[in-house]
Parts: sequence; structure tokens; C-alpha cells
Amino acid sequence: MSDGDTRTVRAGRRRVPVHRPGKVLFPGDAGAKEYTKGDLVDYYRSVAAFMLPHLRGRPLMLERHPDGVDGPRFMQKNTPEHYPEWITRVELPKEDGTVCHTVCDDTPSLVYLADQACLTFHRWLSSTGSIDAPDRMVFDLDPSRDDFSAVREAARRLGDLLDELRLPSAPMTTGSRGLHIVVPLAGHQDFDTVRQFARDVAELLAAEHPDRLTTAARKKDRRDRLYLDIQRNAYAQTAVAPFTVRALPGAPVAVPLTWDQLDDPGVDARRWTIADAVDQARTNPWAGLMNRGRTLGPARRRLDALRG
Repeated sequence: MSDGDTRTVRAGRRRVPVHRPGKVLFPGDAGAKEYTKGDLVDYYRSVAAFMLPHLRGRPLMLERHPDGVDGPRFMQKNTPEHYPEWITRVELPKEDGTVCHTVCDDTPSLVYLADQACLTFHRWLSSTGSIDAPDRMVFDLDPSRDDFSAVREAARRLGDLLDELRLPSAPMTTGSRGLHIVVPLAGHQDFDTVRQFARDVAELLAAEHPDRLTTAARKKDRRDRLYLDIQRNAYAQTAVAPFTVRALPGAPVAVPLTWDQLDDPGVDARRWTIADAVDQARTNPWAGLMNRGRTLGPARRRLDALRG
């Protein structure tokens, strides 16, 4: 239903008002397709069944663009008081107090946050039930320039190393320039242990390919090498969620892949948008992956043996 500048959307058992659904969030500039807030809401509602398993129970940082991608960006951690009571919240400690994070547990919450012009969902790698123990490990492959062939090559090398460590993994486009390689964990180790493990993996790979890969955090030290970024594996850090929209022209989407799909020359970091990402979601590219979480003890012993 619609009433002037408000449209009511059925989401699960709730009716959620969407304000100014015709507001353009992604202008149709330079050949990119135009998308409105209504388009964003429709996308998130259509992909909810595939996206919510990656969001439920996880604190979020919300990237909001109330005036569209050409306007100001707000990185929102604290949940505003005006959010409806049925939106889940979790209060977590920080250095000088606490943060009341939003948690997106259901389709009405996803639609409501889209109405708030939340384009991108950045989620924690742990859940509220075990906040200090991540159940995901993420390697962010960040190229020095817009060169997806370098990203594909680095992903394959990292995937082979993870296979050698007997850790399951899968790639995900970021909707920007690179890939995330995601490893499911059993949630038995703390953030410091997971981040150190990820750092040792990245440093081993960079040492084997010093002309192509680096773990240097400062851009001036990377030269033209791809950066193996492991910093998301720290407490209170976030990574973009599967199927989230990115605040870039054309509304690209971060999309899970199979390793076989990575060989498709038509695939790059911005291959999918809100126009077709749900089609990829329906193929269930990560089928069963997140149920295969491992502890890092055996993998650590194998990694130490490789490092000598």
C-alpha cells in the first residue's frame, strides 16, 4: 500500500512503512542504472532468506546514506532511541563505556533498516551468544589498483594454502574491488588467537610471493602488490555481510561464490547488483559451508610445520 510519500511493505508478520520510496539513492550517472529507496527495500526483502543467516545474532555497524551515495555517509554503531522496540539490540563494552549495537534478526528489521537508508551492513565475526569467540575468519584481498586478475590469482593461492591446512573456505565478492576469503570456525578461540593465526597465514603466503603479495599495512609500503588484510579479525571489527549492497554507482552487491565460479572470466568484484544478486543467492553457493567450522589447533600445528 502507499499513501503519498509513504509505502507500507509486508515483511513477515509486520507491516513496515517505507518513507519516500521514490527517493533516488543511486543516481544513474555515467551509464550506471538508477535505483531508489523503494528498489533497495525490494532487494533486501527478496534476499532476506539468504542474507539473514549471516546477520542473526551479530552486532552491526550500519552504513547509512540518507541523501544517497552522493551525500554524506554515516557509520552508525549506536542504535537510535526512535528505532522500534522490536528491533533487537545488544549493549557491548568499549574503551570508554558501552555501545548499543543494532542486531538484524528478521525480515521486518531488514526492511526497516533499508528505510533508514542503510545501504551496507557491516557485521561482527562473532555472535552475541559468544561475543569474544569469532566463528568466522576473514582474509580481505585488496588490490593496489582495479585489477581483478591479481585478486583471482591471490585467492587461488590462499585457497590452496587453506586446503593444505585442512580448513574449509570460500570466496565472496566485496562489491568494490577485491574478494573476501571466509573460513568458518568452531568458535573455540578468542579474537587475538584467530587474528594471529590469520596474520601468520598471510605472512607465509606473502613470503612465498613477495613480488605480488604484501602484509604491509601502510599503503606507501605496498607498492603495486596486493594487500592481504587480516585486520577484520579483531574484537569489535566488522566485515561486509554476504548479499549487502555497497555504496557505489550501480548498487553492486557483495556475493558469495563457489571456488569454481571464480574461474569464470565474467566474474569480478562488482559483477552482481541489486538487479540480479538474488539469482546468485538462490544457487546457494556456500551450501553447508558455515556448518563446517573448525578449531584452529590442528591447523596451527600444520601451519607451524610449513613455517619451519
